[in-house]
Amino acid sequence: MLLVMHGSLNGILIQENQMKKIFLVILIVVFAFIPVFSGQNPVVVMKTSLGDIEIELYHDKAPVTVNNFLAYVDSGFYDGTVFHRVINNFMIQGGGMIPGLQEKRTLSPIKNEAGNGLSNLRGTIAMARTQDVNSATSQFFINVADNRYLDYKNASPAGYGYCVFGRVIKGMDVVDRIKSVATGRRGYYDDVPVRDVVIISIKRKN
Repeated sequence: MLLVMHGSLNGILIQENQMKKIFLVILIVVFAFIPVFSGQNPVVVMKTSLGDIEIELYHDKAPVTVNNFLAYVDSGFYDGTVFHRVINNFMIQGGGMIPGLQEKRTLSPIKNEAGNGLSNLRGTIAMARTQDVNSATSQFFINVADNRYLDYKNASPAGYGYCVFGRVIKGMDVVDRIKSVATGRRGYYDDVPVRDVVIISIKRKN
């Protein structure tokens, strides 16, 4: 009777030790990933026909906008689109049209987060929109000059501004190459590159 109880007790102790080891492994895994998800902004690599651009996204400042942008990135939406509007000393705009200036179908418009304290400075990326404050979908632009007049001023339609949600951290020379291409009028659109500047892909780096 004592032997049986002793064996049962050993079995219980072994199970407890195994559970402790499993719990320890889980803790190690969890804490190992904490630095990855805390304080580290997402970075994407935009491959274009004129070179690569790396962009850091400010999820802490513009969570709705960054989540929306990454949803398009992860679905491959931007692959094969073009920079359809290029104005030297202003900005380069893309993310919504394919060659031939055919517009792609997008997700629903998002809330404008322009009042996040970020400014439309050279090298920042912001959401393009219509006159409707909350009309941004997939199209974005990269500022090639300091365009502070595009910043949030007040909650009126005229003063709401354009939401900055990231900045170029590598490849600004490629942005400058794009801003310098020859442009002209095509159909209803002005400032269209004479030769397509294609966004081959946008993918997460981290």
